[in-house]
Amino acid sequence: MTDAPKTRPLRPGLLPGLASIAAMLVLWAIASQLTDRPQTLPAPWEVAARIGQLATSGELWFNAGMTLMRVGLSFAFAMALGMALGLVMGRSRAADDWLNPALIIGLNVPALVVIVLCYIWIGLNETAAIIAVALNKIPLVTVMIREGARALRPDLDEMARAFRMAPMARLRHVVLPQLAPQIAASARAGIALIWKIVLVVEFLGRSNGVGFKIHLLFSSFDVEGVLAWALAFVAVMLAIDLLILRPWERRANRWRQDAA
Repeated sequence: MTDAPKTRPLRPGLLPGLASIAAMLVLWAIASQLTDRPQTLPAPWEVAARIGQLATSGELWFNAGMTLMRVGLSFAFAMALGMALGLVMGRSRAADDWLNPALIIGLNVPALVVIVLCYIWIGLNETAAIIAVALNKIPLVTVMIREGARALRPDLDEMARAFRMAPMARLRHVVLPQLAPQIAASARAGIALIWKIVLVVEFLGRSNGVGFKIHLLFSSFDVEGVLAWALAFVAVMLAIDLLILRPWERRANRWRQDAA
């Protein structure tokens, strides 16, 4: 007698997401028409036209590219160090006891304080900007990976020891596959946090990037320009989430669905 085929959950369709975005745009358009001061809340089509002008002039691509570069470098640095710390703390009780106070401090120190201190100690340069952003992201990654490392299956560890697997082979074939869901989740949660902090870093101490342009437009109370720059980069990050991070997270969790 053959087993009945397993049913797999359907992937969420694209239509609900598009409908949600359309509803937000309609509400925005209505609100912009009801206000007595159009410059306070410009209409969506006005902001879209401004984005088109920035794209045509090339200003959007350069500054968004600089911001994306800082996001990418900070993200890579934070993920690498956070994963290493989380794995050590999750696998070693002594390491967790020693490092946990520093982790709690890192989670609770305001991002603005970290940014200002990095600029004071290191200088107003790219190194300080990237380190400041990464330091705000590392504790979040560490916590998520630590909890995942604590839940690793001991029987797989025992099997790896019985077959005398080398440490790197054990890490690659036993540990990391089990941590894949936590890694994917920390990446998706962290990328949104990182780009917001990058904007603050650029706002305070860089001469280019989306945050720098928002700083200039804030000085002149140009709401249309602020929304244009912000929404243009939100679209970039949304594309990264939909095309890269979300499929990666789905693949990372596939083994759970297959085992169910």
